[in-house]
Amino acid sequence: QVHLVESGGGLVQPGGSLRLSCAASGSIFRINAMGWYRQAPGKQRELVAHIASSSTLMYADSVKGRFTISRDNAENTVYLQMNSLKSEDTAVYYCNANLFSDRITLGDYWGQGTQVTVSS
Repeated sequence: QVHLVESGGGLVQPGGSLRLSCAASGSIFRINAMGWYRQAPGKQRELVAHIASSSTLMYADSVKGRFTISRDNAENTVYLQMNSLKSEDTAVYYCNANLFSDRITLGDYWGQGTQVTVSS
């Protein structure tokens, strides 16, 4: 089994910052990519940021220049530094990992989600 545990969400004022963390543990052979998604009330889940094993980065247009994704391969952990937060960033943020649990079994795994609320 693979577990993803997120932390770092909370309430922050507009213009503030938060840092999300997601640690993967369990039966992990190799991680291909990790990323962050979010889902606001009444909306579909959307990609926020993604980092591949090659360190190629991808960001949603709405967060470019404000959010930074990074990864600690030794710790199987991915981070999302969120600066200049806006009310429209309010959502539940989910961590995702695309990984091999053994030499041939590839799967997508999700964390339980962490709430980020941007409000004055």
